[in-house]
Amino acid sequence: MKISVVLNLLNEKRHIRDLLDSLVVQEGPLEIIVVDAGSYDGTVAIVKGYMARHDTISLHHCPGTRGESTNFGISKATGDAVATIGGDCIANPFWIRELRKSLANCDIAAGRTINIGYHAFEDLDRVELYHRGVDISHPSASMAWKHEVLEDIGGFDPWFVTAEDIDVNLRAIEKGYRLEVNEDAIVYHRTKGSFKGFFKQAFWNGWGRKQLTMKHGRLWSSYKPTRLIETSKSLWAVARLAAALLGYLMCKVFERPPEGVDRSRERGRKPRRRRWTLLFPGR
Repeated sequence: MKISVVLNLLNEKRHIRDLLDSLVVQEGPLEIIVVDAGSYDGTVAIVKGYMARHDTISLHHCPGTRGESTNFGISKATGDAVATIGGDCIANPFWIRELRKSLANCDIAAGRTINIGYHAFEDLDRVELYHRGVDISHPSASMAWKHEVLEDIGGFDPWFVTAEDIDVNLRAIEKGYRLEVNEDAIVYHRTKGSFKGFFKQAFWNGWGRKQLTMKHGRLWSSYKPTRLIETSKSLWAVARLAAALLGYLMCKVFERPPEGVDRSRERGRKPRRRRWTLLFPGR
C-alpha cells in the first residue's frame, strides 16, 4: 500500500529539518507532499534542498485554512492512503509501517502522539470526543485515511479554524468507516515553546470545538465528564481550559455557521461575522 504523507506547513523553519529527516527513512512505498501555506521564514528553501536529494518529496503552494491546504495536498496524492503529521513533529522510524499495518484491517488509522518540550505542557492530555462509541478526537499529527474514504466524504472542511480533523473523522464514522488505534504508530509532538503560543493554541482549540457544535449540533453528551475532570487537575490544565472556554465563547459570538447551517437566519437575525480576525488571526 503506497502512502502519501501530506504536510501542511506555515513557517516551520525551526522544525522542518527534523520532520523531513524522520520521514525520508520511513518504509516505502511512499511520497511526501509538502504544501506551503505562505511561509516567509525560509521553510520553502529548506524543503527545496531536501527535494534535490530525495525524489519522493514534492512542494506545492496553497495559502488558506488548514483544510484548504490539506485538501490541495490530497488532490496531488497518488497513494492508496493519505497520512498527515504536524510541522512541529518527529515521526518514529516505524510510523508509516505501523499505519500501513493498521490500514490493512480498517479504513482509518490513528497513531499515538507523545508530547515533548516544556515538562508542564508534556503531561496535558487532550479532551476526547466520542461519536457512536468511537474516539474521533485523535489529532491529525498521527493519522492516516484510505484515499477512497477522503474522496467519499469530500475531504476536510475548509471552514474550520481548528478541529477540522475531528470533523473529518466524525463524518467518516457517520458513513460507517472503521477507525483503529495503533499505539505503535508513534509521533513526537513539540509542545508550544512560549506561554503566548500555549494560550493561543488553547484558545483556537476551544474555537474549533464550538465550530463542531455549530455544524453538527450539540456534542456535550459525547464528552466523558470524568475525563474533563481528570484533564483539569493541574494549574496549567485549568489555564488551558479557561483559554479554550474563552475561544468557545468568542466563536459563539463572532463566528458564522457554515453554509447550509445558518441558524441565525432561521431566527431572523443577521449572520455573525466569520471571525474576529483583527485581534485573533487564525494562523
